[in-house]
Amino acid sequence: MTGPTPALSLNLDGVSDKDGLLARCAQDLRFPDWFGHNWDALADCLTDLSWWGEAGGYLLHVRGWPAFREAAPETAAIASDILADTVAYWASRGTPMTVHCADAP
Repeated sequence: MTGPTPALSLNLDGVSDKDGLLARCAQDLRFPDWFGHNWDALADCLTDLSWWGEAGGYLLHVRGWPAFREAAPETAAIASDILADTVAYWASRGTPMTVHCADAP
């Protein structure tokens, strides 16, 4: 049996580069100590989520995405691809994951 859908927030206010994004993900999403602060480790953490506990789905609120995308367009594009792949990964396992950008234009 799965538990309720955990909802976490990723606050990208003031983040303007890859290192800042990865550090904020580690902090806000409560990544485990083994998180390697690189793209592969980000994908690994987002497709594991065991530290969030058993869940019927996942909800991620992202704040500050437009400003981050403007400050670091290449980094934002890679991060967006990883998030999209993560949503597809969980969907293929029958577990919904929603990424919501609260202040998207």
